[in-house]
Amino acid sequence: MAIPNTENQSAPDHVDGVLNYLADRNDAPVTYTYQPPPGVAARSGNYAKYSVAIHNARAVLPQLSLDRQGFAVAHQETAVANFYDESEVRAVYYPEVERLVKQITGAVKVHVFDHNVRCRPMAKRRENGAQEPVKVAHNDYTLKSGPQRVRDLLPNEAEALLRNRFAVINVWRPISGPVQESPLAVCDAQSMVQDDFVKHVLRYRDRDGEVYSVAYNPNHRWYYIPNQKKEEVLLLKCYDSDEHRSRFTAHSAFEDPTSPHDAAPRESIEVRTLVFFAPDKTS
Repeated sequence: MAIPNTENQSAPDHVDGVLNYLADRNDAPVTYTYQPPPGVAARSGNYAKYSVAIHNARAVLPQLSLDRQGFAVAHQETAVANFYDESEVRAVYYPEVERLVKQITGAVKVHVFDHNVRCRPMAKRRENGAQEPVKVAHNDYTLKSGPQRVRDLLPNEAEALLRNRFAVINVWRPISGPVQESPLAVCDAQSMVQDDFVKHVLRYRDRDGEVYSVAYNPNHRWYYIPNQKKEEVLLLKCYDSDEHRSRFTAHSAFEDPTSPHDAAPRESIEVRTLVFFAPDKTS
C-alpha cells in the first residue's frame, strides 16, 4: 500500500519551515473549550518559533513504518463525492478507513469514531464545520488519555480490549490536491524522547482531556509530502500501548516557503480510529 516514489522528483530534499514549539518543558498548558471563569485565561502556555529542516518524505517512502517512524503513507481511492457531507463521510468513508487501517496494521478490530475537516477560509466563514489548520507541534493523545478514550467510547468492551495491545491512528488526506498551502509536517518518532512531550489539559465543562504539546529538541527530524495528492493518505500513530514500538507522532501544519503565492487553501479531512490487536502469542 505504500506509494511509489514517482511523483514530484523535482521537489527539494527539504525546506526550511517554522514550527511553533512549547517554550518551556516545565510549563503546564491549559485550554478551555468554553468561556472560562472571570480572570482565567482561555489558553495558557508560551510557544516559540523554531526554524527546522522539513524533509521530503517521498525520498524515504518505502522505509516508513507506523511502528518505527510513527507514520506511513498509503494510496487509497475513495468513493466519497462530498467530504463536507457528514452523513456521506460516516456512511462511505468510515468503512473505507476501517478497511485501510486493518490492511496496513493487521488489526483484528478498528473502531472509527470521529473526524474533522480543515480549511482556513471556510473556518473563518464558519462554513461546512471546517476548522483552521493547527500550527503548533502536538500529539493528540497522552499516556493517560489514550486508554481513557477506549473507556469513553466502548465502555462495555473496554477492560477486555485493554488487556491486549491497542493504538490510536489518525488517517489524514487532502480533500482536494495538490496541497501547497499549510501542508502537514510529521516528526520521526525515532528522533523524539518522552521528555519532549508535555501534558496539555483540555478543560471541558464536565471533564478534562489531555493532549501533548511538544518541546523543542534539535534531534527532531521532520518530514512532509510535497504537493500531496487526494489519494495519498497519511497515517499517524497518536498512541500505542506497546512501549517497544513508536508511541506518539508529533505533527503540525506549517507554511511551505516554496509554495506559490496564489496556492489554493489547504482542504483536508482527518479521521480518528481505535485499533485493536490480537493477543501476543509469544508473551
